[in-house]
Amino acid sequence: MNSKVKSILFHSLFITASLAAVTGCGGSENKLPILGERDVVKKTVDGKEVVDTIYNKIPKFAFVNQYGDTITEKIVENKIYVTDFFFTTCPTICPVMKKQMVKVYEAYKGNPDVMILSHSIDPEHDTPAVLNQFAKDLGVEGKQWQFLTGDKARIYEIGQNNYMSTAKEDTTVQGGYIHSGAFILIDKDKHVRGMYDGTTEEGTKKLLNDMERLLAEYKK
Repeated sequence: MNSKVKSILFHSLFITASLAAVTGCGGSENKLPILGERDVVKKTVDGKEVVDTIYNKIPKFAFVNQYGDTITEKIVENKIYVTDFFFTTCPTICPVMKKQMVKVYEAYKGNPDVMILSHSIDPEHDTPAVLNQFAKDLGVEGKQWQFLTGDKARIYEIGQNNYMSTAKEDTTVQGGYIHSGAFILIDKDKHVRGMYDGTTEEGTKKLLNDMERLLAEYKK
């Protein structure tokens, strides 16, 4: 892997995770923290002023999947999901990331409470047809794992501002794009609950373990 690319990707993941750890909030030790920036606001409830915390939340979105269908945030309503950023012609970390994500897909295949959203950061090349073939090559069937394309600016914006994941063009690096190698775990309330190194076996195992913990929160 290009040393500059690797350095940027993992430095980005480290900084992001560190920021999340500082600003996250955890209740019970058995629960995963809520990661990301938060605002503390005052409001009146029953005539009394109380302090409330507003956490980073994934906003509404609209992208196009590998079947040519427009997909919105409603597709993950009442589900937990894992998301990442990639491009099909990526010569560096993407093949490794997808090999690891297939393990997540196989572990939860057919589970109605779990989805995967993979966003292409090269939508000009990664058309629905290209993404469809890419999914088939990975052995992915059905709609549980969505490969998304769409407006480039919106993909970059939601990646960096909401998923806390680097995603941008850079003509100085191999492949022409920089993106984080992170897998990001989102809960049913659209909060970020974990970030994992999607290029390693260890990171994927941690993700799978935390997915079980997160699902368990909704069974209590």
